[in-house]
Amino acid sequence: MHAAGERGPSAGTERRVQQPLSMILLAVLFLCFISSYSASVKGHTTGLSLNNDRIYRLTYSTEVLLDEGKGKPQESVGYRISSNVDAVLLWRNPDGDDDQLVQIKMTDVKVEDVNQQRGEKSIFKGKKSPKILGKENVEALQRPMLLHLIRGKVKDLYSYQNEPVAIENLKRGLASLFQMQLSSGTTNEVDVSGNCKVTYQAQQDKVVKIKALDSCKIERSGFTTQNQVLGVNTKTTSVTTYKIEDSFVLSVVAEEIHVFGLNFLNSIKGRIVSNQKLELKTTEAGPRLNPGKQVAAVIKAVDPKYTAIPMVGQVFQSTCKECPSLSEHWQSVKKHLQPDNLSKAEAVRSFLAFVQHLRTAKREDILQVLKTTSQDVLPQLVDAVTSAQTPASLEAILDFLDFKSDSSVVLQERFLYACGFASHPDEELLRALIGKFKGSFGSNDIRETVMIVIGALVRKLCQNEGCKLKAVIEAKKLILGGLEKPMKKEDTKMFLLALKNALLPEGIPLLLKHAEAGEGSISHLATTALQRYDVPFITQEVKKTLNRIYHQNRKVHEKTVRTTAAAVILKNNPSYMEVKNILLSIGELPREMNKYMLAMIQDILHFEMPASKMVRRVLKEMVAHNYDRFSKSGSSSVFTGYIDRSPHAASTYSLDILYSGSGILRRSNLNIFQYIGKADLHGSQVVIEAQGLETLIAATPDEGEENLDSYAGLSAILFDVQLRPVTFFNGYSDLMSKMLSASSDPISVVKGLILLIDHSQELQLQSGLKANIEVQGGLAIDISGSMEFSLWYRESKTRVKNRVALVITGDVTVDSSFVKAGLEARAESEAGLEFISTVQFSQYPFLVCIQMDKADAPLRQFETKYERLSTGRGYVSRKRRESLLAGCELPLHQENSDMCNTVFAPQPESSSSGWF
Repeated sequence: MHAAGERGPSAGTERRVQQPLSMILLAVLFLCFISSYSASVKGHTTGLSLNNDRIYRLTYSTEVLLDEGKGKPQESVGYRISSNVDAVLLWRNPDGDDDQLVQIKMTDVKVEDVNQQRGEKSIFKGKKSPKILGKENVEALQRPMLLHLIRGKVKDLYSYQNEPVAIENLKRGLASLFQMQLSSGTTNEVDVSGNCKVTYQAQQDKVVKIKALDSCKIERSGFTTQNQVLGVNTKTTSVTTYKIEDSFVLSVVAEEIHVFGLNFLNSIKGRIVSNQKLELKTTEAGPRLNPGKQVAAVIKAVDPKYTAIPMVGQVFQSTCKECPSLSEHWQSVKKHLQPDNLSKAEAVRSFLAFVQHLRTAKREDILQVLKTTSQDVLPQLVDAVTSAQTPASLEAILDFLDFKSDSSVVLQERFLYACGFASHPDEELLRALIGKFKGSFGSNDIRETVMIVIGALVRKLCQNEGCKLKAVIEAKKLILGGLEKPMKKEDTKMFLLALKNALLPEGIPLLLKHAEAGEGSISHLATTALQRYDVPFITQEVKKTLNRIYHQNRKVHEKTVRTTAAAVILKNNPSYMEVKNILLSIGELPREMNKYMLAMIQDILHFEMPASKMVRRVLKEMVAHNYDRFSKSGSSSVFTGYIDRSPHAASTYSLDILYSGSGILRRSNLNIFQYIGKADLHGSQVVIEAQGLETLIAATPDEGEENLDSYAGLSAILFDVQLRPVTFFNGYSDLMSKMLSASSDPISVVKGLILLIDHSQELQLQSGLKANIEVQGGLAIDISGSMEFSLWYRESKTRVKNRVALVITGDVTVDSSFVKAGLEARAESEAGLEFISTVQFSQYPFLVCIQMDKADAPLRQFETKYERLSTGRGYVSRKRRESLLAGCELPLHQENSDMCNTVFAPQPESSSSGWF
């Protein structure tokens, strides 16, 4: 027992000794493992690292494809540039392995078609690289470059001086692939694309780099239309995948995609796919490392001709060898811009092409064309020069026009309206117009138009975050100061029209003051200006004033003012009591105003407008909803309907007509809106107003309108820009002279060529190639109106006619300076819309006939894809589709509210391809 007891303690002690020994042994082994692991990645755990005395032989290719986004390679155009690549470590900092100088050299450069099915039609077939690229480009591309890498990022890039910029960019594209980190995280990197935000996702032997292309800071020209309805939607992605072994790449695959599409017309679209691939083939024995502690000394020892160049891609322009001069181009297109041809799509195509040429022209050349052009096409040339929106074109047109003369009023007006429709105005344009306004004028109409256009420019610049520009601040003071203390009473209307365009929030109190206290046309104009403000600006204080105007709490107002005030209230989140009070007023109003307000309520319900829910709540009360109130007779009407409708977009029209109690037209208001998602565009508004005509038929004027002067005129809004109103007649004597010498010829409200859509974007692809996206939309427009009045037949007739020709082009190109690929899409159409209102007032109730007709509209769509060498040889593929949008008569009242069905009559698609 004792012996056994002695062995027991001895064994237990042995086990207790072995346990700590085993733990110590494990700890030692763990530390040795960590030490050996640290030694294997010491100094280069953050990025790629090359081994000493080795040459890494790789293959590299970059390709670009252009298509419409369908993803079918056989339908794309583009090209591929490929080469062998040698990478050699020249120097490593003795104080840190993460500081390296690497030489990269491309050899055996080739250019080929990405579409292997092109076969004999390939523009590269039978051509060697020097023939395609040019001998100088091949030599520059194959000269080695040096990368100074610190912790995996390119500190500096070294190449030779005076190399072609396009070739240097291709080298930058290859160099960018050697920049990466082995750990996950988000950071900013500078590469060929600019200073960009990148996110790394690291795994065992793979690293994925996602570049946020929208974040890249790089100086590139470009602009776009601010309104989203007419804007271009773009989406971009950039993903690079690294497969890593021993801290160097086995392969790198990068894909960069740019997709664009026009919001307004989805057939204008395109896609750029840019791919890069770098693959390790083998490693061989290479040169020994260069000694030294300073990288600058090592670079000088390698070749003193090396110079540091920016890592960010640089801008280059391809030269056009056979392009016509500006004068020659104008001579070839001016026949299409004759006044009689403006309703044709060919006129708009010529206009858009000439605008593009003007953007590269010098002031002297533009001015020479202006001075030598005949009078019949000069207004169209003024449209084009102003639409170019370059410093040179602005200087030329301002030198050409003399605002002190009344002999060129038409040209001055065309210039001013083109300024108002400018897609991307700058401060210099606004400053120029302010300067003109402070000068003298040969025509007061032009002076008024200048101020109205200044208001439009203020709004556009503010929408583009330019409200704090000095010229904008000065323009605001002019407008608001003019309303507070006008130097001349007649200037009040001019400044109200300017504010109606500018929509300044600080101008609302002034609008309320003029709406409530102003007389006649001033009060009406101020109220219509409030109608254009967005919902957040129509506060309870604003609506208190509008309620006082509608219910005439302080003074008697004209019907046009009261109905507009009611429309603003009902459009902007009306309260329960506001809706109820408006409904209760129906029956207490003048006869035609009763009918008009009833039609407005019914239109809100029929079209499911935002206020419809509140209206339905109020109508549950019998006091508001009864037969007596809803059976009021009259001829006035309000109706809203669809011109076209799709899941993502809609086109609407609205027509409201208000008559006087005697049956004479008081106001007709035709509006067209375009909606895409939450964005909207006020395409057009044509308002015809008449007053003081009751004495002609010995009728009694309505309350508050007993002392109105005889007047008729037309006011228009076009693409969110209020134009200067046009007067048919003003005063009884003017009316009688116009009636005695009357003709049925309409008065033009606006006529000309408008650059409606304007998007230009220059892209620096990660591969080093340059891409451009250009989308332009032009419109030839002619809006005219007339008002005929016959005492003999006791009949009045108003007519508004809209004629337009529309052309939209989308062009995407990728240029390497020696080969260019492109995709062009174009859509064009001619259309017309006519509104006629006829009233016979020989008896009561008077007879009214109103109609609105949409004419047949042919729609033609074209698609062109091409590849072209700098030597001139090329391949082109064309497609064409045609369809007809059948015309129809649009419904104008609830009793006939079925939507005018658009009938498509598609034609067979035609296509062709071949050499050029």
